[in-house]
Amino acid sequence: MSDSGLPSDEVDLTNCDREPIHQLGAIQPIGFLLVLTADWIISNVSANVGEYLEVDREKLIGRPASEILTKQAIHTLRNRLALLRGKDALERVFRMQLQNNNKYFDVALHMSGLRVMIEAEPSTEHDYGDATGTVRGMVNRLEQAPDMQSFFNEGARQVRALTGFDRVMVYRFSPEGSGEVVAESAKSGIGSFFGLHYPATDIPKQARELYLRSLLRVISDIDAVPVPVEPAVDEYGVPVDLSLSVLRSVSRIHIEYLRNMGVRASMSISIVVEGRLWGLIACHHYSPRCPSFERRSVAELFAQMFAMRIEARERKEVVEYERRARDISDQLLGAVASDETLLNDPNWLSTILTSAIPADGVGVWINGNYAFSGLTPNTGEFARIIQALSTTAAGRAYATDQISTLVPGFGGGKANVAGLLAIPISRTPRDYVVLFRSEIIRSVRWAGDPHKPVQYGPNGPRLTPRESFEEWKETVVGRSLPFTPSELRVAETLRATLIEVVLRLSDEASAERQEATSRQELLIAELNHRVRNILSLIRGLIRQSKPADGTSIEDFVAVIDGRVHALARAHNQITDDHWGPAPVKNLLDAEAAAFLTTQKDRLILKGPPVLLNPQAYSTLALVVHELVTNSVKYGSLSVGTGEAIAEWSVRDSGDLNFCWRERGGPEVFPPNRKGFGTTIIEHSVPYDLGGTAKVEYARDGVRADFVIPAKHVVQTTALAGNKIHLPQDSQVDSPHVTDLLRGKEVLLVEDSLIIALDAEDLLDRLGASSVMTESSAVGAIAAVETKRPDIAILDINLGDHDSVPIANRLGELGVPFMFATGYGEQSQLPDHHKARPVLQKPYTLASLSRRLNDLLEETGAKAWSRCSGSRPCG
Repeated sequence: MSDSGLPSDEVDLTNCDREPIHQLGAIQPIGFLLVLTADWIISNVSANVGEYLEVDREKLIGRPASEILTKQAIHTLRNRLALLRGKDALERVFRMQLQNNNKYFDVALHMSGLRVMIEAEPSTEHDYGDATGTVRGMVNRLEQAPDMQSFFNEGARQVRALTGFDRVMVYRFSPEGSGEVVAESAKSGIGSFFGLHYPATDIPKQARELYLRSLLRVISDIDAVPVPVEPAVDEYGVPVDLSLSVLRSVSRIHIEYLRNMGVRASMSISIVVEGRLWGLIACHHYSPRCPSFERRSVAELFAQMFAMRIEARERKEVVEYERRARDISDQLLGAVASDETLLNDPNWLSTILTSAIPADGVGVWINGNYAFSGLTPNTGEFARIIQALSTTAAGRAYATDQISTLVPGFGGGKANVAGLLAIPISRTPRDYVVLFRSEIIRSVRWAGDPHKPVQYGPNGPRLTPRESFEEWKETVVGRSLPFTPSELRVAETLRATLIEVVLRLSDEASAERQEATSRQELLIAELNHRVRNILSLIRGLIRQSKPADGTSIEDFVAVIDGRVHALARAHNQITDDHWGPAPVKNLLDAEAAAFLTTQKDRLILKGPPVLLNPQAYSTLALVVHELVTNSVKYGSLSVGTGEAIAEWSVRDSGDLNFCWRERGGPEVFPPNRKGFGTTIIEHSVPYDLGGTAKVEYARDGVRADFVIPAKHVVQTTALAGNKIHLPQDSQVDSPHVTDLLRGKEVLLVEDSLIIALDAEDLLDRLGASSVMTESSAVGAIAAVETKRPDIAILDINLGDHDSVPIANRLGELGVPFMFATGYGEQSQLPDHHKARPVLQKPYTLASLSRRLNDLLEETGAKAWSRCSGSRPCG
């Protein structure tokens, strides 16, 4: 609202919406503004420009920008201007010299119509560091959040760690425009806003539009005096448009709103999901605060990544839900296609439909006949609902969480029904399946009375911001849980399915059933053929593997088991590739995994990517199994120094050469008798595949050569098939559970955001009841004075400062603490602190636990912790 007030028409909720907050004609005094024409002539300036630049403000208008800015600055700004894409784009330049002096500025650059808007504020970050790495680390931590609530909490915590505000909230908008605080990170002692709701009128329409255009808004001090833009209007009498200005002054109404909350400084970052304003990251501070422009830019980038992750997570949930619903729709279609009378069974329909769309009851209305299941209104009320739907729903799925808006005077009946979702199941709005939801009486916690009183405030007749933000509860009755857009989409899918069922001719259904029966018979015949072959093969293996004299039943079973498992491993590879060719190497990997769990490197594999068809693959699997088994029992793989080499290559003819060599094992002698295993090695490839096999029992190791004909071989440039996951030694990393810090509050002083977050997690795992994290000596000492910790960990080096002042104060208070370092600054500590324990970074659970345990033992803190008070036992 303007200072002159509104016209004398009736005051309503649109008054705040009509305030031109983008044309306030002033900026905040934390920087200055230059407005240039298209040919870079200065047309407007902020009144404080002389405080930042060596210029005469009264002589600036009409002068070329090149007369007050250096050539290098003009060159840089023009280049950045060329990078702007889109009407709301903004470019940034950090640590920039605008004149030939030692003053550095952070600059924001954007276009407003044909005007070039240049805003600058003094650089306060001399060496911020790797902003990209900071955001990457913050996003990585977001990805680890197991659910949405943890995700929101982590986002609020990280923005607060980055910006240092007293309170950071994740604020989500509802479809009707009100908002709820869904996550919060705040310093101790200032209360909590978590779970509170705020009415839609708290954020006017034009403010919401600006939140979509300009993603970050900072208010450094509500008591700061705005700096006017001169002249206030252009040559056409139009005020300067400050919609995208990062320094834009603040509406008096909003200042009054913040003052009523007790907030002195604030920052808001838009969360935009799929082009809509999903919510805000709202930051509050109870004294003046303005994070550097570079730090604010990092926060804005993080918020964009935060929004993208929200979109991805929500989309994944919706896709999964709708996929399951489609499966249910397919089941519905299949069931009713075979028995259309199921449509008249409300209990069956209720079971099917409520598994896709949660509801408390289902009513069916077909050709004037009706049936109910679960919680539903009585027959008369149901008839009124159907009558209203026939004139309102217009042949599409229709939902409401308040039936009384559809049927005036509807009371819900004894079932306390309040919401419905109606699914038409005929071409004209006549027949329906209606899902009902019961009334949910709930208490909504508002941040103060959401009904703004109409008053004559200090800025004229309007809606004055409420003065009290104490929790105010409102009881909501007559409503159900709303139906979501995803549930409406699923309802449309079900509608199409049900209509298709109703219109389907019985002969079409019969034809489909006949076709399905034919396919099933064909599948059964193929399955019978393959099962018979497999059973015959296994029967032959058992018969041919009969034990020699003196062989125990256990040994016989082990031999059979090994051979069947070799076939099973080959069969898995073949079926994983849809009964197609499988890689030779995978077969050998599987055998190594089965017999050489800890010595797989002793089986050396050499050869190009080659595939064998299913028949050859199964045959070679048995051969390789016998070779590996014999080598493990009697050959080179039976001793620690031996090894085996499997090498293969493809001839010009396309045949596959497969060679087996053993070396380093015991001396080899030809077998006295040929068992079934030897028969498999020497005869399987020639007999089953039409190839050749040659086995030589040389004294220094067995040698075997096989040739598999080209018709069984498939050459490939890359290894196909599923990867073999070889068994590994069992190494379970059991969770570290301890109560070392149970009931203790820990002060953690650490200037690196990512390291601090990791340390917080480790301290939580050690049982700490709470962790107060600070990045500076000033903040840490203030935290100690507000709430004394039980123990502290101090990073020695805090950028331009150290943690010695904190250590001195903790020493005076008798709080046990230790230093942490990644460099070795112990020698730089004052003499009275050199005896303090020092923890070397990076933090690990083991090292942190060990050092903390030593510290507690040395200071007697373990005995002290058993006292009931917060002071040492005496």
